[in-house]
Amino acid sequence: MKHIWKIFTLLILFSCGSSKFESQVTLPKLFGDGMVVQRDEAISVWGKGVPGENVRVSLAGAVTSGTVNNDSTWVIKLPELKAGGPHTLEINQQKINDVYVGDVWVAGGQSNMEWRLKSQVIGAEKEFAEGGDPQIRFFKVPNSYSAEKLDDVVGGEWKVADSVNMKDFSAVAWFFAKRNNAEKKVPVGIIESNWGGTPVEGWTNAEILAEMEGSFNEQAKDVVDNNESWVAKLDENEKNRQLRDSLVSKPDSIAAANASAITFDDSGWTKISLPESNPLQYIAWARKKFSLTSTENVTLHLPYIDQMAYVYLNGKLLHYKDWGTTMPDIEIPAELLNEGTNVLSVRAINSWNNQPSIGEEGEMYLMESGKQISLEGTWTYSNSAVEPTLPKVEYFNWMPGMMYNAMIVPLTKYTIKGAIWYQGESNAGRHEEYNELFATMITNWRKDWGLGDFPFLFVQLANFMERKDVQPESDWAFLREAQKQTLELPKTGMVTIIDIGEEGDIHPRNKKDVGERLWLQAKKVAYGENNLASGPQFDSISKQDSVLLVKFKSVGEGLKLKEGEEVKGFIVGKEGGEFEQVTASIADKESVEIILPEGFEAGEIRYAWADNPEVNLVNNLNLPAEPFRAKFE
Repeated sequence: MKHIWKIFTLLILFSCGSSKFESQVTLPKLFGDGMVVQRDEAISVWGKGVPGENVRVSLAGAVTSGTVNNDSTWVIKLPELKAGGPHTLEINQQKINDVYVGDVWVAGGQSNMEWRLKSQVIGAEKEFAEGGDPQIRFFKVPNSYSAEKLDDVVGGEWKVADSVNMKDFSAVAWFFAKRNNAEKKVPVGIIESNWGGTPVEGWTNAEILAEMEGSFNEQAKDVVDNNESWVAKLDENEKNRQLRDSLVSKPDSIAAANASAITFDDSGWTKISLPESNPLQYIAWARKKFSLTSTENVTLHLPYIDQMAYVYLNGKLLHYKDWGTTMPDIEIPAELLNEGTNVLSVRAINSWNNQPSIGEEGEMYLMESGKQISLEGTWTYSNSAVEPTLPKVEYFNWMPGMMYNAMIVPLTKYTIKGAIWYQGESNAGRHEEYNELFATMITNWRKDWGLGDFPFLFVQLANFMERKDVQPESDWAFLREAQKQTLELPKTGMVTIIDIGEEGDIHPRNKKDVGERLWLQAKKVAYGENNLASGPQFDSISKQDSVLLVKFKSVGEGLKLKEGEEVKGFIVGKEGGEFEQVTASIADKESVEIILPEGFEAGEIRYAWADNPEVNLVNNLNLPAEPFRAKFE
């Protein structure tokens, strides 16, 4: 009888308690089906509700409650949980399903972090064929900016890594997450907050930048001191952006069919010689007439169009080219062609700089049964006859604090393991201030998240642009040095990719090595493993007569050459004098011997010091030696 009474009492208490947690609450967009929360750390759950009402949160057996504050906000922390799932997260009467507990990383930076798997990434087709992994989920923060700190992101949802969704994932972050999941056997969540072409100050609190010296200072002060006017300016710019995007996204079908038809009268359009000239702007339409003797076995070869394009043949849509992709060779169905006159029409848009371009020399032709028909030469074009000119959209997201306010601040209550970062290209011309800026951003994020010095892992700039054997004034080399100096901050790690860039493309397609090298840093910095995570790093230098001996650390089983018989990439110079290449060879497991030119008593030696240096020095993991410079005497 006593036992029954206890049960009855508990039922009454539970019933009364449950009635106290029925008020409606709103949650940030990060909380949704398929989400991943951080293991082994207290988990923050937050939102808005009716002041004074109670809120109860439960997940995987953990239950916590709290009260809505007078300003309608509430924050509740769940205790640490072990990796696992799927679970259901309950907040009052709301349920969020398919929730996993694992490791959560923020993937930040500019276009090389943003670069999607589907955009000609090396090895991507293999990843798609394997079908992804249901325990890896991505949340893409939409590109957005604000003059005020936002309390939520403007959109986004958690997506499971399957063969469809993963095509739009950050390639670098995917390969990183895949290794994290495989080696730690835990679910992995990636919160992508990145935007192509952006400088580091756009990701940093403008109030902090306004107190610093640098090229960004006046803009930061303006944003802080004239905040109301900036809010209004951004609102107008956003309306222009939405209008531009609506015009760009899809052509009017009737107008497009008309402008691309053989019978269309383009005599009022301007003639242009492609690919030599490039007066294209806005939504540019270009037409080229050509003749065929046969409609069978015809292939279009036009691999270069920057950036997006709709390609029509005789009034019919032939192909859509998205941003970041290359035009494939297109086998043209015979029924779309005519024996005799045909017309190829291209609707080209470049939303980046408003200057689309079509074609490259030697890469514009049709193949008709093995015979090449050139498409170079005279085309007709118009920037406004078919569709209206695009409204002007400013890149205010580049301004100090603008992306930070909209794409970072709303994330900072979400418990994370750490951040991976790939950026720097847009700051290379101001390399002298990058170290302080970058370190400030990292410290800023860590303070906002309130998780202490969480791991922050970043990628040093790849090799890029024309190769020059001697280039002591390389902006990219100085920027790499500034990035390396950031390692003075605790729990940071740097990935060197001086060996996998591409001379003609700022977006190297080898993202797998980048992601996996970031994972090597994560193992060491975030998980405390004693693994080799870097390529050879400069340790010390000594001189005897005309021989320099450069000693390295992080050599693993020893230095080696990836190719060739001599170490490439060393230059020396006297103080105030010219630099020149020098002969170098591996002296022992951890040292390189350099023969100095005659007359070099003192000076400076540099390694991999150029925009696109030729290098071949690695350790046993084939990780490249880090660029450096050092004095000797």
